[in-house]
Amino acid sequence: MKKILVLFCAVLSLQTFAQLTVPPNGGNKKAMVAEQIGLTNVTIQYHRPGVKGREDAIFGELVPLGFNDPGFGTSKAAPWRAGANENTTIEFSTDVKIEGKPLAAGKYGFFVVPDPENCIIIFSKTNQSWGSYFYNDKDDALRVIVTPKEKEDVTEWLTYEFTNQTPNTAVVQLVWEKWQLPFKVEVDLDKTQMETFLRELRTPPGFEWRAYNQAARYSLNHNYELSTGLMWAEQSITLPFIGEANFTTLSTKAAILEKMGKADAAAVEMRAAIQKATTAELHAYGRQLLTQKKVKEAMEAFQLNYNNTPGTFTTNAGMATGFSAMGNYKKALEYAKKALALAPDNASREALNKGIELLKEGKEMNL
Repeated sequence: MKKILVLFCAVLSLQTFAQLTVPPNGGNKKAMVAEQIGLTNVTIQYHRPGVKGREDAIFGELVPLGFNDPGFGTSKAAPWRAGANENTTIEFSTDVKIEGKPLAAGKYGFFVVPDPENCIIIFSKTNQSWGSYFYNDKDDALRVIVTPKEKEDVTEWLTYEFTNQTPNTAVVQLVWEKWQLPFKVEVDLDKTQMETFLRELRTPPGFEWRAYNQAARYSLNHNYELSTGLMWAEQSITLPFIGEANFTTLSTKAAILEKMGKADAAAVEMRAAIQKATTAELHAYGRQLLTQKKVKEAMEAFQLNYNNTPGTFTTNAGMATGFSAMGNYKKALEYAKKALALAPDNASREALNKGIELLKEGKEMNL
């Protein structure tokens, strides 16, 4: 009998305190929105209250302005929980800046102090509370002030969205009823990208010269930590088993050295690269030099390519392009006609015919 009584009490206890999963009260739907800014993951989790016919009675009435005493818990000056039910949270996978102020990577409770002119946005180290009844400003990791915007249409369900994206920034905004509350998130993309390369080059992708060259090219193209980029360029050439001295790796190293102001060393590497170049690579290099307004050097590349393989469409087109850039339209026309006879497809023939017409008119062509 005693065992039966104990079992009955246990069952009664479960019936009293156990909670099965059901939709949230009041239809305040649980939601999550996430997006990458650069390589940084930004994740917002929240509950979505609805306007439910309370238009023009949300901010200032349902949601009090300023800090307020919720009448429960320990906080006597609580902000709004920026949603419903438990804490709205926002998580950053790397360090970021919010409205220009630094914030470390991590997961934060997200609170708002509503005001028609200047709202305070709070990122709290406490992210597992229910509402803001136990809010303590000692847990604040960051506060910023932003200006809310009013819109004409009504957003029924509170939502968070990402707008105005750039490679390293986005504006996150809370939208509800007629309010928009935007704040700018900025990441250090170059720093994050370089740190990512350092990690990934220790993994299977790093057992390939192309990965080191890719990392080195990023450093070059973004003019960021060139000494690290040079190290990667050298590794793409010299690492045992995977390094390869080819046009791609040698020209990358040359370009980094040139950007670092080491012109003589860059010239040595570039001469070595040219000796390794395929016809297509040398032609592309000549075109690249033209975009840099280095016409003499481009012509030298086109001439070397032609000397190596004179009977090809690519090398004749290169000679035509080079002479055209130098203003020698007569010689350019001669090589353009040779290239036309070797054109591999209709698109190439059409481009050459247009170029030939320009040369006949005494105008520069660009194949």
